[in-house]
Amino acid sequence: MTTLSPENSLSARQSASFILGLHPFVRTEAWKFLTGYYSWQSSQDERLMVDSTRRKNYEALCQMYEKIQPLLENLHRNFIETRNNIAYDIQKLYDKDPLGNVLIDKKRLEKILLLSYVCNTQAEYQQGFHEMVMLFQLMVEHDHETFWLFQFFLQKTEYSCVINIGVGKNLNMLNNLINFLDPVFAEHLKGKGAGTVQPLFPWFCLYFQRAFKSFDDVWRLWEVLLTRKPCRNFQVLVAYSMLQMVRKQVLQESMTGDDILLACNNLIDLDVAKLVSAACTAYAELVQKDVPQPLKDFFL
Repeated sequence: MTTLSPENSLSARQSASFILGLHPFVRTEAWKFLTGYYSWQSSQDERLMVDSTRRKNYEALCQMYEKIQPLLENLHRNFIETRNNIAYDIQKLYDKDPLGNVLIDKKRLEKILLLSYVCNTQAEYQQGFHEMVMLFQLMVEHDHETFWLFQFFLQKTEYSCVINIGVGKNLNMLNNLINFLDPVFAEHLKGKGAGTVQPLFPWFCLYFQRAFKSFDDVWRLWEVLLTRKPCRNFQVLVAYSMLQMVRKQVLQESMTGDDILLACNNLIDLDVAKLVSAACTAYAELVQKDVPQPLKDFFL
């Protein structure tokens, strides 16, 4: 990522990660470009300066948090509740690899989540953020990198994993997409499967983390979402493609809502390359049609 020649366009560099995924050896550095932590046009000296500034800003936020923490505890009941929720969620995290080696520092993770909650008013803490931030902590070495990568990731993905901002919109557009591309399946979901799509919100809140076998596969999908290729809000096409995986069984067995949800929840250990390919195929099918304006505004 640091030796790309100047003649390579921004689009070409982003397309490379979309098509191939990122090699693990460059992932840590490359994510800083994909999220906007670094500018694509920056020099190495500029990046060193940016990283130093982000570290100082993070330390300043930590100092501010320590000063106002007593005030938050006394005046904001939501703060105590959220802090307890974060501590509870982190405690449930399994923090060791198969060999018993500790993967994450739970105390550092808790501090980053609390700071994010206090500083980012657009994204209040929700269950699942602890799992997302854990993946950033596994990717980079320093706390300031973890904190800022998470903030930039939320911004770059338009807060679409945040319940009170993007998740509802994703679910509505998923419904619209099914109605438009697969009316037969849509009819079944409206009838016997009434209310099936709305309970799929964990797919979006967790950005499909539990659908894959390895962290590497999760990162690969997130890298695709960060490129915004082949379109914006690609996560809804991913969800549509996952529903298509259970479509045949749902229709053949005339499944009702609870059974459909069970089948969807059993979609695990997926092949990320095949899933992205299926979502791209759905997008290609979409753009060949006379797309309704709401879908056009959302994807194009």
